[in-house]
Formats: sequence, structure tokens, C-alpha cells
Amino acid sequence: MTSMLETRHLAKTFTLHPQGGAQLPVLDAIDFAVAAGECVALTGPSGTGKSTLMRCLYGNYLASAGAIRVRHDGEWLDLAAANPRELLAVRRRTLGYVSQFLHVIPRVATLAIVAEPLLELGASPAEAEARAAALLARLQLPERLWSLPPATFSGGEQQRVNIARGLIAQKPILLLDEPTASLDTANAERVAELIIAAREGGAAIVGIFHDAAVRERVATRCFVLTAPQEALQ
Repeated sequence: MTSMLETRHLAKTFTLHPQGGAQLPVLDAIDFAVAAGECVALTGPSGTGKSTLMRCLYGNYLASAGAIRVRHDGEWLDLAAANPRELLAVRRRTLGYVSQFLHVIPRVATLAIVAEPLLELGASPAEAEARAAALLARLQLPERLWSLPPATFSGGEQQRVNIARGLIAQKPILLLDEPTASLDTANAERVAELIIAAREGGAAIVGIFHDAAVRERVATRCFVLTAPQEALQ
């Protein structure tokens, strides 16, 4: 299998400036790789850095040490050393991210929010809207909501919009941070089916799944995180 995402000796330490510059190590010497067609679930007790690792992988947090290598346009790129333009290009074409929360521009219609990633890749408005509509229908979001901004939707409805937006472009690497949070059992199963389809289509997926049933459905293996020794002292 072709490796798509790798970390090498990745570390992240936070400096707590309001506490006199105290150092809080969260990740230390993390080495793992994810291949095309794999879904790796991050597991471990609360506080071991699962969400921190996800944010490092997406470039929201700057690594304190080590490398985050992404296969982008056929070449390896170290996100830990990438410039802002490179990071934006990776996010546009290679690296998809579904968080627990939907962050969108107010007053923009749901259909346009979901279609936007395809438009950025050069799809026609008609194609982008058709694929957005198909995804929203598959996720059982009522059509009467598609023309409305999702700010007033329920948490579960917003999460389904978030998932549709994150999956529509079929990027080769996907980061999923609690994608089924706020969803009932039926909708969680629909999302699991979409994740499995992406995996079987060749996507390399890293996810946090606190829902054990979903994790067992979608993950091909687990990567267990433990707290750094310094943090335990």
C-alpha cells in the first residue's frame, strides 16, 4: 500500500504564558503512517493528545519538533515546515478535515456551503450543486433546508452539513475529528457508510471515533496514544 501521511518524531509542547511560561508536553516522538485505503483510529485515554495530533496534522498547530509528511501532487511535503501558500494548496487539493463543529460564513445557503470545495477545484456550478444535493439527500437532510444558512439548524443537522462539505471533494487524505458527534444511531450509520466508501475508494483516513460501534465499522486499525512521561511527573 502507498503511504500518504507520515509523522516522524512528532512532538508538541504548549507554553502556558499566564502561568509563568510553564511547559505542557502533549505529544512526544509520535511515529505513524497511514496508507491509501486505510482508516486509522486514534485511541487512548482523555488528555493523551488525540485532538492535538489531529490539529497538528491539519496544520492548525505548529509542531514543536519532528516532521509531518503528506503526499501532495505526487511529492512529499513536510507540513511542519510548509509555508502558508503550500499549506493552503494541500488543504485545497489533498487534505480534507471534518471537525466536530461547523464554521461557515453567515447567511450563506447550505447547498453553497457544501458545494464550495468542488468549485475551488474547478468544477462547474451545476456539477458542484448536483453532487452537493446528492450528498445532502443521502445524509437525510431535508431539501427544504438546502436554501437556508445552517446557523439555526440543530447540532445534528449542522454536523451532517459539515460531513457533506468535508467529503464532497473526495480528497486523498481525510482527517475526521468525531464525525458522528451529535448524530443519532441512524445518521451515524449513514456517515459510517460514507467513510467506508471513501476508504474503499482509496482515501487514507485518520479519525477520532468515541462511538465504539462506529469505530469498529470504519477503522482498519487503531493507533494508541499515551501521555508523554514529562506530563506524568
